[in-house]
Amino acid sequence: MQTRKPPPRLSRLLTFPVGLVPTATHSTTVCLALNRIFATALRDGELEFLEGRVVRIRVNDLRLRLCFTLERGRLRPADERRPHDLTIEGDTYDFLLLASRREDPDTLFFNRRLRLGGDTELGLYVKNFLDAYEPPERLQPLMGTLERASRLFERFA
Repeated sequence: MQTRKPPPRLSRLLTFPVGLVPTATHSTTVCLALNRIFATALRDGELEFLEGRVVRIRVNDLRLRLCFTLERGRLRPADERRPHDLTIEGDTYDFLLLASRREDPDTLFFNRRLRLGGDTELGLYVKNFLDAYEPPERLQPLMGTLERASRLFERFA
């Protein structure tokens, strides 16, 4: 019987400084990036299901929390004290696998590598959006970088 090797995790020593930065700073930075990445989807209304809803993302091993919402067609940071509708949590490696499309959302959620909490219908909308999203050609360099980062993570974490 073959045992599965656990997924790579970051050392607490490396993640300590990330936890010192306020959630609002992380959320603002990520929202700026996501608004550019999902510009076409936002313009086409594909993310309207997030309007006024608060999503919290926790990257556990990185001690990173993000909170955001959709307002007037743009992703915006949300106050972390505001009640959240959906929480998605996992470790850095699993989010890298998802972002680089090396692993599909169903596999990561089914294997409980990424976990959803809160409004399961909203979570299903998010999962289906991510599953169907096709990054435009202009994002191929970013996708390549994410894939290389996930492979590097496997070697050194």
